[in-house]
Amino acid sequence: MNPSNEELAAWVGRSETQHDTIGATPVRALTATLDHPAAPVPDGTPLPPLWHWLYFLPMHRQSEIGADGHARRGGFLPPVPLPRRMWAGGRFAFEHPLHVGDEIVRTSRIADIRAKQGRSGALVFVTLRHEIADARGVAITEEHDIVYRGDARPENARPAPQAPADERFAREIAPDPMLLFRYSALTFNGHRIHYDRGYVTEVEGYPGLIVHGPLIATLLLDLLRREYPRARVRRFAFKAVSPLFDTDRFAVCGRPEGGNAFMLWARSHDGALAMQASAEVD
Repeated sequence: MNPSNEELAAWVGRSETQHDTIGATPVRALTATLDHPAAPVPDGTPLPPLWHWLYFLPMHRQSEIGADGHARRGGFLPPVPLPRRMWAGGRFAFEHPLHVGDEIVRTSRIADIRAKQGRSGALVFVTLRHEIADARGVAITEEHDIVYRGDARPENARPAPQAPADERFAREIAPDPMLLFRYSALTFNGHRIHYDRGYVTEVEGYPGLIVHGPLIATLLLDLLRREYPRARVRRFAFKAVSPLFDTDRFAVCGRPEGGNAFMLWARSHDGALAMQASAEVD
């Protein structure tokens, strides 16, 4: 039985605090994973935007992991009984850069929980608000949207809209299993849809391994960084629209929107919109 909005509302406002240190090894590893040349990473090296996802990793015991590779329901997040959990989007404000060697603190709060009925059945939306601080104060404010849903089959999903085709810059990505494995390992993400082909095709019914939403978002900002290496990202927002799989290449694309704004998106091999995003830079 799914919880009511009243039962879910009792979880709103719940918070937790975690501590970490920005080490150099994850930075070197993601640099290699994104196919950048190796470079020294001494203390004081600025962390590119979204690379804070390499820290505050979920360290659940092996006995606490469920059949899908996620931690079993409960703990900080509400025990929503719906079987599928996906990262739906996020919004970010980057106040100042974090640096390698910094000791950092993340304060997380459940900002909102809503249950609704969709085309595919019951849905529960959870919004988390994170504040990540170093010795200078809050460096990053992040709102993280999670959607829980039932066992609706992928073939019943609504067709994705077509992606824009008027990009000013783009990069083609080959999402092979090695790329997905390396990103899963770097973020300690055990979700089997990203590395277990038998599970994702036979149990969840998808045609291939699913590309991580956070990886796509990271590739979008990495594209902007390649095109405008001196620009500093101040705001970023993204929304997942449709899944991408390791069976085909996809493109990350962008164009200026006037002033300091950019529109960014990911486009599947057949032209579908997989992720839409926006960024503001200095």
